[in-house]
Amino acid sequence: MKRNLRRLLVALLCAANVALAVVFWRSPDPAYHAQRMLALGRFSEHDKLIAKAAQKRGLDPFLVKAVVWRESRFTTAKTGTSGERGLMQVGEAAARDWAAAHKIEVFVYADLFDAKTNLDAGTWYLSRALEHWKDRDDPIPFALAEYNAGRSRVEKWAAGGADAQKMMRAAAGSTRQYVDDIIRRHQRYLAPQP
Repeated sequence: MKRNLRRLLVALLCAANVALAVVFWRSPDPAYHAQRMLALGRFSEHDKLIAKAAQKRGLDPFLVKAVVWRESRFTTAKTGTSGERGLMQVGEAAARDWAAAHKIEVFVYADLFDAKTNLDAGTWYLSRALEHWKDRDDPIPFALAEYNAGRSRVEKWAAGGADAQKMMRAAAGSTRQYVDDIIRRHQRYLAPQP
């Protein structure tokens, strides 16, 4: 009896290994999928902090999570090409504005590597952008474009009361891609999971 059970267990383990091998073999990039399987944990690691920061600012937590995904792929220690830091890639000027608005007398830029601090500053900045564009037909693309390129650029792209589509056509290609990426990811997060 034990011998048959052992054979069954070995057969099941072999079948599982073969199934994984077939998945990776048929995949265009097996190394990518293996790395993705190992990284899945980090994609939900900050969900509670994201939800809390989003709630504090009256934001959709899935939108915030989509921004975090696009900005840092959930890496708290990420530094951007212009010195942006942390999960939401908050820049120094935005961080100083956030610190001043919250009467934080001693602010150290390295604090943005702390997930909670970064999410607080990033959601504050995003909520300000959404508030600024709230009267537009769809404020989200405007706010995301501002988060990426700055308010003055979006003001130029949105001149004359342009709707979201016209503003996006006028925006720089990298900003259009940024906004599209986040909107697609946001929709993916909102879709019911199987």
